[in-house]
Amino acid sequence: MIGLVLAAGAGRRLRPYTETLPKALVPVGPEGAEESITVLDVALGNFAEVGLTEVGVIVGYRKEAVYARREALEAKYGVRLTLIDNDRAEDWNNAYSLWCGREALADGVILANGDTVHPVSVERTLLAARGEGRRIILALDTVKSLGEEEMKVVVDPEKGVRRITKLMDPAEASGEYIGVTLIEGGAAADLVDALRVTFERDPQLYYEDGYQELVDRGFRIDVAPIGEVEWVEIDNHEDLARGREIACRY
Repeated sequence: MIGLVLAAGAGRRLRPYTETLPKALVPVGPEGAEESITVLDVALGNFAEVGLTEVGVIVGYRKEAVYARREALEAKYGVRLTLIDNDRAEDWNNAYSLWCGREALADGVILANGDTVHPVSVERTLLAARGEGRRIILALDTVKSLGEEEMKVVVDPEKGVRRITKLMDPAEASGEYIGVTLIEGGAAADLVDALRVTFERDPQLYYEDGYQELVDRGFRIDVAPIGEVEWVEIDNHEDLARGREIACRY
């Protein structure tokens, strides 16, 4: 199993940082600190801590910044990085971006969004949930109060995930998908095809819409509740401030 990070996004709401950096390289260490850690650092550190030594990073917007840091990141975390180019990162949404990493999926991956700051306990929870035929396992926050923007999930205890979308009444949801998934290699072919169908239908769809495509086909997707964990998806400067508060505790 390897790590896989979606790091192709522009993060325009995080300007001026993202005028020269992709979202995954926005600093989340103390403001103004030199050599500050980034979201990508957090993801790589988590992967290394659970024993993953190979990591694919899907890059697009300002990808040269990731290429420039590759050797330093490899040395710092003891991992080997394979950078995977997304040629449509500034035009299409992340269903296509994850599809660009289709070859990596065959090895089995822990997938982490490049804008999610979370502790390594999330990866440990996913790894502990493996087995019993589970092929795709979503990290699910069942504690947080939900709003309109969250990626909400409805789970049936007997059938697994039934719906995953932002476009849902929060009161109907079982929890929020936090942007971290364990994908077994045996699920790769099904997922790759679902992602292809999804972005061909609408290039602006999310990879979570690909998950819904799988569910609609009868593919079971499971969840692993992460408990009361501090994490944040960084979309704007308010989120970034919260990310800095959280990242310093790991």
